Amino acid sequence: MNARKVQSAGRLALQLSVLLLLLVGLGALVGSEGFAGMQLQADLSLIADIRLPRTLGACLAGALLGLAGALAQGLFRNPLADPFLLGSASGASLGVAIGMVLLTQLSQLNMSPWFMRMGITGMAFMGAWLAVALSLVLSWGVQHTLRLLLAGVVVGVVFGAVASLLLIMFPQIQGSVQSFMLGSTAYVSWAACGLMLAVLVASWLVSVAASPLLDGLALGESTALSLGLPVKSLRWLMLAVLALCTAAAVAQTGLIAFVGLAAPHLVRARVKAVHGKTLSLSCLMGAALLGAADLLARGLMAPLELPVGVLTAILGGGYMLFLMRGMSTKSVAHAGGRS
Repeated sequence: MNARKVQSAGRLALQLSVLLLLLVGLGALVGSEGFAGMQLQADLSLIADIRLPRTLGACLAGALLGLAGALAQGLFRNPLADPFLLGSASGASLGVAIGMVLLTQLSQLNMSPWFMRMGITGMAFMGAWLAVALSLVLSWGVQHTLRLLLAGVVVGVVFGAVASLLLIMFPQIQGSVQSFMLGSTAYVSWAACGLMLAVLVASWLVSVAASPLLDGLALGESTALSLGLPVKSLRWLMLAVLALCTAAAVAQTGLIAFVGLAAPHLVRARVKAVHGKTLSLSCLMGAALLGAADLLARGLMAPLELPVGVLTAILGGGYMLFLMRGMSTKSVAHAGGRS
């Protein structure tokens, strides 16, 4: 049984790796004209400076969200947990809103577009981290899962309200903030790819090393403690990695829904394995999901480009409805069998 599961995990990893290579190749060919404008002899500078970093950035952001989603679902022992559960999405939106307000007030300084982009990215990163930190403070630590979830909801609502208030007070920033909230991979650069890759590698190494905690928590917190696991310190570490992955992805691509929620579900539907393998496969699955969504966003309605966050929300929502229907059908069949 174990050999079969390990083999299926390796087979899924191979399939996802091949799919990612295919998506990267297609991403280098698909431009503003969509699938109809695919050219094998495209301008190399266009491919190297715009298409490749965008495609790789989408895959890296998807991998970060997939890893964060697997961590959230394992830590909270809730299959509906996602990376934005602790208010990081609202925190990032508030950070972008504050950054845009500051830029409009300092517009007379003639700052370079690169500096403005990095400033907005930094504000989104700090906003996401601040939201998670405030959730931890309000919940008095990581010991009480329910209190932590409630604190994340409260922080998300409050930060979202403040961001909405800023949009009312400064209507000139509505377009930029709305674009961030819809999610986009159009502005990902090689520097952003390097940053996300560094965060992904470090977070993956730490997560896999600490994955026995998630295996222990799956059996109950008392069982994890009886196994001698340092539950409190490892939970702090996992939450820090979760916040780092989410903030790094959101700061570069905006709010992209359902990737972090759906990727672990798709992995568990194919493979039954320990969390160490599930975390790695969730990275690959998240990368494939967002890479494919970015490709579809460029090609479906070219030359009009769809916001990738809207596309993932539609596809992810449909998948979750399908999943809920399957679960309800199984429960009805099980109840009928018992009667």
